[in-house]
Amino acid sequence: MNRALMTIEQWFARRGWEPFPFQREVWQAYLAGESGLIHATTGAGKTYAAWMGPIAEWLASTPSDRAAPSLQVLWITPLRALAADTVEALRAPLDDLGVPWQVEARTGDTPAATRARQRRRLPTALVTTPESLSLLLTQPEWRDLFADLRMIVVDEWHELLSTKRGVQVELALARLRGLRPSVRIWGLSATMGNLDQALDALLPAATEQPSRGRIVRGLIPKPIVIETLLPETIERFPWAGHLGLQLLPQVVAKIEQSATTLVFTNTRAQAEIWYQALLDARPDWAGTLALHHGSLDREVREWVEAALRARRLRCVVCTSTLDLGVDFSPVDQVIQIGSPKGIARLMQRAGRSGHRPGAVSIVTFAPASALELIEIAAARDAIAHDWIETRHPLEAPLDVLVQHLVTCALGGGFVGSELLAEVRTTRAFRNLSDAEWQWALDFVVQGGASLRAYPEFHRVIERDGRYVVTNDAVARRHRVSIGTIVSDSALKVQYVRGGTLGVVEESFAARLKPGDIFFFGGKALEFVQLRDMTVFVRKTERRDGVTPRWMGGRMPLSTELSHAIRARIEAARSGVFRDAEMEAVRPLLDVQAQWSLLPAADELLIERTQTREGHHLFVYPFEGRLVHEGMAALIAYRLSRLRPITFTLAMNDYGFELLAPEPAPLSEAPGIMLDTTHSARRWEISGAHMPLFGIDHLADDIIASMNATEMAKRQFREIARIAGLVYEGYPGEKSARQIQASSSLMYDVFAQYDPENRLLEQARREVLERQLEHSRLAMALRRIAAGRIIVVDVPRPTPFAFPLLVDRLRESLSSEKLADRVRKMQLALEREAGMVPGKDRQTT
Repeated sequence: MNRALMTIEQWFARRGWEPFPFQREVWQAYLAGESGLIHATTGAGKTYAAWMGPIAEWLASTPSDRAAPSLQVLWITPLRALAADTVEALRAPLDDLGVPWQVEARTGDTPAATRARQRRRLPTALVTTPESLSLLLTQPEWRDLFADLRMIVVDEWHELLSTKRGVQVELALARLRGLRPSVRIWGLSATMGNLDQALDALLPAATEQPSRGRIVRGLIPKPIVIETLLPETIERFPWAGHLGLQLLPQVVAKIEQSATTLVFTNTRAQAEIWYQALLDARPDWAGTLALHHGSLDREVREWVEAALRARRLRCVVCTSTLDLGVDFSPVDQVIQIGSPKGIARLMQRAGRSGHRPGAVSIVTFAPASALELIEIAAARDAIAHDWIETRHPLEAPLDVLVQHLVTCALGGGFVGSELLAEVRTTRAFRNLSDAEWQWALDFVVQGGASLRAYPEFHRVIERDGRYVVTNDAVARRHRVSIGTIVSDSALKVQYVRGGTLGVVEESFAARLKPGDIFFFGGKALEFVQLRDMTVFVRKTERRDGVTPRWMGGRMPLSTELSHAIRARIEAARSGVFRDAEMEAVRPLLDVQAQWSLLPAADELLIERTQTREGHHLFVYPFEGRLVHEGMAALIAYRLSRLRPITFTLAMNDYGFELLAPEPAPLSEAPGIMLDTTHSARRWEISGAHMPLFGIDHLADDIIASMNATEMAKRQFREIARIAGLVYEGYPGEKSARQIQASSSLMYDVFAQYDPENRLLEQARREVLERQLEHSRLAMALRRIAAGRIIVVDVPRPTPFAFPLLVDRLRESLSSEKLADRVRKMQLALEREAGMVPGKDRQTT
């Protein structure tokens, strides 16, 4: 075995490389039969840390003239875009080392002929996605295909861990472990805070071994330098997104300084807008400026990746599709448009530059609003203190289990007791009760208590002690619908005469009328017609179009970044303005301190003011948009119980607004006491003595404060699709609106005739946790209870309040009218700010 490892070391040396200690540690652990998790920075060499172990094993035990064996290594990747790059990286050492292995991909992009051949015999190493792996497990011959499997690698495990796709992977791993108990499983991860939990989810649960796996840390120094493009002037009354394109000239100048640049945006719509703006600013960049996001056609994305790798492109405007492990070593710099909202995401994107061990990664921010300058400075602190977000594994999503039962029934069938034991080896279902298991089994066999009379829901039958699928229609529907990714129906965008460009969501396409113009894939397109789930378009020179909006654009602040922001604001309160970003935003913070105050990290600031619109209550927890959405509804509900009152709500990442025609009954809430050490315009309250922000009856109050039933209905659409209750059909068969109607009807049937249906409870739980971040909300309320609440009466909206005013107006005004209205509001407040020599300081 030492000779095999020496051969690998020599291969590294011929390339001018030397293996890192963590790579050698993984090789030795693999050869000793161990499994584990590799945690290392982007570009540190995780791929070869995992890959060279099985190669060394083969070199040590196999004559060099032997033909390629059947499947030895299964490599699971979360993105189809990563598969081609991974295959290329895995193939690179094989010829030099004399290893005659076949390495292939199997994803939704794999040609049908290749997939057919792979159903008969898999290559030595297969790179695939969770969905394609589950499809393989539906084949009756899957046990023969995986009979010689020695190793499973789960790439980018941090991206899968806290999702239903992660649970889908857990169940697939359990299936393969049942066939091959000796299989070694290694996860690859970067930028994650809870490694022990991540390892638990990867390996079998409930074993007697004190240490079930090894965490290998590739602690390769990876300096990250954060730079910021600062505007010439800072608006003291900012509004979200307004600043971004004002920095276009500076972004253009920055791109000119390097040979290759990635410009990251947080949404596909933002990527389209910035690509168009860059092309308008520099038409001569046509052909060297490209766009890359998940809705573009696969061939377009692959062309961009290949051109970027070959250094034929100056700049690519992209989204998270290029966050992950695609190797773009030639990239010289990364520009981030707006705040990335999370530390791990920032580190991942920064790592695309200097994408090699030991190289410095440089990321340049173009803030989208003045307040984002605080986020940027806070992100620098969080990286320095290693405050990395945790990814919490999901607990027992029964819709995924129901889908898995049908998958196993298709793949040769299963014995109930045996599969139950297998499922309980996963972290997600380690505490699965007998009642929950029996409910899931009954659900796929008879449709549960309320669907027993409908044969189409009897998907699985018991025959001779095994549960199997015998209906061909059920098998076809299941294979078409397999997976846990659910979104609005994607409609193909295609030229009337020509090729396809990609996809847009049905909710956007449904609003288009013939002759409408929209920008997609960096092109101005005229809508012709919608037919057979296809949006037919033609090119146009008109520039009066709109940009598609895709679902999933909300990206709230992470807990770790929120904590760092509060610390930066407290430092500014003490007169500490470290870094250029804080100096730049100082005029805004000075006005905030003069008119109201800058809260300490353990204080919650509430501002009260009156305008022509009514009475405003501005609250600043700095916890992120989703937490504020739930907290705003909660506080409005609790105040309305003190006195009947109707509120209009607005929220952003920094706080929320409650607007009412009369003053909010804040002083009537239990626990409020006047702080006589300050003027009558400031109240100081003990958070522990103010039930308004208490956690008692929190879940019930949240449900009562929002249209939780309607939200649960919408969430049930995803659950119903994953569980196989509704069928999206083949292209052209059924629209997303019809699917929503079907799932809504199903929800009503269950609520009336089967109120104890476990999928209903799951929908309610997911609304609380995923849409309203119930756990984070409870944590925020506990933090508030442990500190002080400061209520300040202000004569006018403050710099912190102004973005909330604009966000509320955004719902009722067009972009042109909004900009005019905002400018008038800004001018009025700037005049007031110019007249504040200090006389208003009594408000603090």
